Formats: sequence, structure tokens, C-alpha cells
Amino acid sequence: MKFSVLASGSTGNSFYIEGKSGKVLVDAGLSGKQIEKLLTEVGANASELDAILITHEHSDHIKGVGVLARRYQLPVYANAKTWEQLDRQLGTIAEDQRKIMEAGETIDFGTMKAESYGTSHDAAEPMGFCFHEEDAKVSLTTDLGYVSQRIKDTVRGSDAYIFESNHDVEMLRMGSYPWNTKRRILSDVGHLSNDTAGEALTEILEGRGETVYLAHLSKENNMTELARLTVKNILEESGLQDGTHVQLKDTSPIRPTAMQEIIRK
Repeated sequence: MKFSVLASGSTGNSFYIEGKSGKVLVDAGLSGKQIEKLLTEVGANASELDAILITHEHSDHIKGVGVLARRYQLPVYANAKTWEQLDRQLGTIAEDQRKIMEAGETIDFGTMKAESYGTSHDAAEPMGFCFHEEDAKVSLTTDLGYVSQRIKDTVRGSDAYIFESNHDVEMLRMGSYPWNTKRRILSDVGHLSNDTAGEALTEILEGRGETVYLAHLSKENNMTELARLTVKNILEESGLQDGTHVQLKDTSPIRPTAMQEIIRK
């Protein structure tokens, strides 16, 4: 498998992954035109997609879904409760393109399998995904207020993790957001802080050179360098050295990550 985090952050999110056969987009939180451009930048093409998978209905994850689905006649997969919210936001989607994928289901896209799992976020029924092909595994874990043991067990064993590191707690508390918004972000249905992400990863990573992409950083309440340093320090305190046992990588809301291919040795 190979993949790219096309965009990640509070302004829009999209993730591309492909197997030997099967090409999937997870979320399209930018305009259809922007998504097409980002795909081209990493050597992919929207016209070759097999499907769009939806984690949840928030606008920073679905902005371009309707346009892409209609333009390329793509099936769109989401669970039933999420579809109830999407119906009001995506515009007309043909009935044969509307696919139900409940949390806990696994669906084949060519040689690649997509496994969904439930997360805790202030949406109808949010999900994360793990992708499998032969021995390779990639997991996408963003938009959640805490990492349950079930989620840790589900994503463990991945070769690459796209993992939320949304905010620095002190920046959030001192920032300009209304208190109700701060309380929501800090809650169990909000977003993971840098510290919480690092602590969860110490219980997930096996230290065999996995790659971790720190994702969904808040524009107002985090900084790329701060997120990486916080997570790095927590991992190294547990004996996981960045560059040896794990590879930490940044994501961007405007630039795609280089396409990474997973090769099991």
C-alpha cells in the first residue's frame, strides 16, 4: 500500500490510500478542485478512485464530497446515522452511490481491505479506519476525545499511523475561544491534545520503525513544532526513540505529505 495525507487540520481534511488494486479517498474537506489538485501533486488522479469513505459529517471532512461523487460517479460510504446528517449537506447523491458501512465492518476495495471502527467525537456516529493489504496495515485515528482500549487494540500493529495531535492544552485554555468551545474540545467527545496523543501512542507503538503522522493540528491552539516536540519527548521517556524506534512526521492543511509506500521487511 501507499498513501498521502492530502490535507489535515481545522480548515480541511483528506486522506488518500491505494493498494495493488483499489484506490480510496477518506474524507474530502476541501473543495473538489483543491482535492483534485492535491491528488495530482502526489501522482494520483480523482478519476481513478474507487470510493470515498466518510469519517463523520463535519464540514472540514465533507466539503468536496458531493462534487467529487457526482463528477466521477463515486460510491460514498458512511454509516446510517452519518448519512442522516449528510443528506442535508452533500446535495443530490444517486441512490446507487449511497453506501452504508457501519462501525466494525470491513469492506474490500480490490486487494485492499478497509476496516472501520467507532470513535468518540461530537458527531452522529464518527468512525476511524484501518487499511490492510497482505501484511501491511495503515490506520487513521483523528477527531476523537479520548483513545479507548478498544481503539488501541484495533489500530495496534500498523506500519503507519495518522494520529490526531490537535491542541496544546495551555494554548487552548489561554486562547480566544469561548469557554463552551474550549470545554467541548477538552471533553471526551472533542479532540486529542498533544500530551494525550503521545501517551496513547506509548501504549500502541511496538518500536519497530513505525511512522506516525501527527494530524488535525488546530490552527489557533497548536504549532507543528510544539506538537512534534511534545509527542517526541513523551515517546522517548517511554524508551521509543524518534528516528530509531519510530519516525515522527508532520502534516499540513495546505500541502500533501509525500506518498509513502509500506514495505514489510
